[in-house]
Amino acid sequence: MAAPVALVGLTAGALAVAGAYLLRGDRARALALLAALVLTPGLLAAELLATGWGPVPGGIGVPVGVAAAAVGLAVVAALAVLLVRHPDALAPLVVAALPFRVPLQVGGQSASLLVPLYLVIGAGGIAHAWVRLRASEGRRPALERPAGRIELALSLVLLLYALQSSYSADPARALQTMVFFYLPFAILLKLLTGVEWSRRVVGWCFAVAVSLALLFAAIGFWEWGTRRLLLNPKVIASNQFESYFRVNSLFFDPNIYGRFLAVVMLAVTGLLLWSRRRGHVLLATLALAVLWAALVLTFSQSSFSSLLVGLVLLAALRWRARSVAGLALVGVVAAVGLIAVAPGLLRLDLGSLSSLDRASSGRIELMRGGLSLWLERPLLGNGSGSFSARYREREDASSAQAVSASHTIPITIAAEQGLLGLVAYVLLMGAAAGLLFGGIGALRGRAPPPAGLVVRAVLAAAFTALFFHTLLYAAFLEDPIAWTLLGAAVGVRASGAGLSGLTDRDAAPRRLSRA
Repeated sequence: MAAPVALVGLTAGALAVAGAYLLRGDRARALALLAALVLTPGLLAAELLATGWGPVPGGIGVPVGVAAAAVGLAVVAALAVLLVRHPDALAPLVVAALPFRVPLQVGGQSASLLVPLYLVIGAGGIAHAWVRLRASEGRRPALERPAGRIELALSLVLLLYALQSSYSADPARALQTMVFFYLPFAILLKLLTGVEWSRRVVGWCFAVAVSLALLFAAIGFWEWGTRRLLLNPKVIASNQFESYFRVNSLFFDPNIYGRFLAVVMLAVTGLLLWSRRRGHVLLATLALAVLWAALVLTFSQSSFSSLLVGLVLLAALRWRARSVAGLALVGVVAAVGLIAVAPGLLRLDLGSLSSLDRASSGRIELMRGGLSLWLERPLLGNGSGSFSARYREREDASSAQAVSASHTIPITIAAEQGLLGLVAYVLLMGAAAGLLFGGIGALRGRAPPPAGLVVRAVLAAAFTALFFHTLLYAAFLEDPIAWTLLGAAVGVRASGAGLSGLTDRDAAPRRLSRA
């Protein structure tokens, strides 16, 4: 697509999402949401036409593609009718669709897309707008929450990313990131903040997440036992040259699989720490044992680390924070001491940068390259989505060696968007911290604690673990789990999850204003 047309389209999409967040009046917000729903697939279709889309070897033909699109539209329509009648079903459907990616041929390239989640988002957006546009003055939805700092920060991030695609070395990558990730997931967050998070909805989401994690674990055990992977030729090839065998279940990457398991394990740990029912404690313990065994088989260093960070946070909320922090510090010092005293046990040579790079799966070299790219253009960066193209050009690396990110999200943002992007990122993380951690310290010493605070503590721990994971691995806003956790946190804090103990004045719901 021509650069000016793409820039206008991406900017319009970002503004439409911002309008769905920030406009006054339910009808105006609903219309902005519909505009974002139309613009997102419209931009993709325009890009495919501009790049000469057509059948590719091994891909689906045009008739099959048209038939698949028709089926998809029928599914969206059916789900929209369901969600109009049963709006509480949205959150469990989102959780059920989160992990599933479908390998497709797009524009002559292979891509693994979150097709089931896109269908749920599309249906949820249509249902959301339908209810608000069709409602009479006396039959408006009961609650409408004002936009908070999260929505303001995300609007800034989206608009800046769209504008900085104008000078990107890889504008197609920027467009794909917006169309496949940022715009649909921003709509998802808007939908989740409007959910009434009752005990029943929270329970459904928990049950779906744990059931999926156990299913994926069973598939991972089968892969390990048979030494056969179902997906991702790259992982299959790498297993042939390593002394260990990594599984990825139905995920395309062991690290993303491990990230999902870590998030679910933190939710189960929350139940274990605060439940007073013996049956719940027993089932939680058994589930954690199974999921831990599944996580071990991923050999994902980043997932192990993020899980530990989340567990430390939950422990600090359950017991005395100073004692937990002291124990954590002792563990860190012991680990550093082991590395310093006996690096050979870990096959490390502390005096060799290449040894550290191999031990970190190439992250040291990627981080070095990303920082070098940032120093070239410290204020504006090299443009949205440009990391892979600029890294390949600057480091004289092959396309196989270049990746889409530095595996350290702040460095990737710095290289692509410069200081401006880093400021937007810091504002977003600050808003997330205020949302997630505000008031949950009241959990400590409460017996029994309000269930709503326990839910918020789990969300805070899960997001903290995911944030830490992005410091060691790629994908932050490209991961729908991040948006889901933030959307759920806004909704839970505002509605109280139908539970006692949540009395936040800033998040109190308000009546719908007139359109």
